[in-house]
Amino acid sequence: MWALRLGYAGLIPFVTGALLVWLVREDAHPYATLGLSAYAALIVSFLAGIHWGLAMREPAPPPSLFIWGMLPSLPAWVALMMPPSAGLVIHGLMLIACYLVDRRVYPRHGLAPWLTLRFRLSAVAAMSCFLGAAGT
Repeated sequence: MWALRLGYAGLIPFVTGALLVWLVREDAHPYATLGLSAYAALIVSFLAGIHWGLAMREPAPPPSLFIWGMLPSLPAWVALMMPPSAGLVIHGLMLIACYLVDRRVYPRHGLAPWLTLRFRLSAVAAMSCFLGAAGT
């Protein structure tokens, strides 16, 4: 139950950020887009980092878990420094990519029951990024 509540609470910055991009005055607009982009980069990095945790549970983990565990952070970092119209699209695509990788990896680690929640969270987060990009 805690994961469910905290997972949905984690969407508040995504949804609020996307709304603010469309609602704030022009002088506050850069702060709204930066806030949304920074949070998206943080979450992409968090989702990737879970794979390091999965790898650490295994006596002989495949290198792919470690590689994927750091790979999404790099485009997320670059996207954070890009104009929001492009960077937020990259964040949205990275959130989708993280989910698609997790669909393959989670069942192998007994985590398939988490995929429904992951799908819902990823869908709302990615859509928030795309809507934020459209508002720039």
